[in-house]
Amino acid sequence: MATKKTTKGVSTTRSKKTAASVKPVKERKVKAPKSEPTEEQIRKKAEEIYHERIARGEYGTAEDDWRNAERLLKGIK
Repeated sequence: MATKKTTKGVSTTRSKKTAASVKPVKERKVKAPKSEPTEEQIRKKAEEIYHERIARGEYGTAEDDWRNAERLLKGIK
């Protein structure tokens, strides 16, 4: 069944969508939990954070750098 829509003297035909013509909803992929970072990976990331922090002239501690590295590697905001 088609319906007509008139816009300023111009006639257009629109068809109703049927259940068969509607695209199925794409399923969301569930992300697998990240594996725990190793101590070596955390150490390297903490060192990177340390060098960046020092280059910016910011105050901080090694413990702060370590916690930030763990948080970043685990994907925690």
